[in-house]
Amino acid sequence: MYINMDMKYRDRNEIIAQILESANGNRVRLTKIMYDVYLSHGLTKEYVRLLIEKGLMEYLDGERTFKTTDKGMNFLRIHHKVQGLTTPKSQSKEILEDTSRGDYGAISLSGQIKLRPYI
Repeated sequence: MYINMDMKYRDRNEIIAQILESANGNRVRLTKIMYDVYLSHGLTKEYVRLLIEKGLMEYLDGERTFKTTDKGMNFLRIHHKVQGLTTPKSQSKEILEDTSRGDYGAISLSGQIKLRPYI
């Protein structure tokens, strides 16, 4: 599983996807999920409880492990498709100059606005 360490904030769906990927086809304990997803014990328990209620994960009582269900795998497939639609395929950013305002702001494809002086 790849986690972008530059990422400062994750939305709920991203955290859920990372939890499901951690238990993807494996039988993992809560501690492994915590370490894989970089969440506290309390938050991990809350998310896992929610995923079990929604049928995206299951708890194997005898082994005390968690596993992603078929419904969870379907969520992951949809999540990855959406991520593919919203993320540019190449990491290179196209810069456009906004000369209509008279300044030289650069706008990347991701929508971030960066100001740079004219050289």
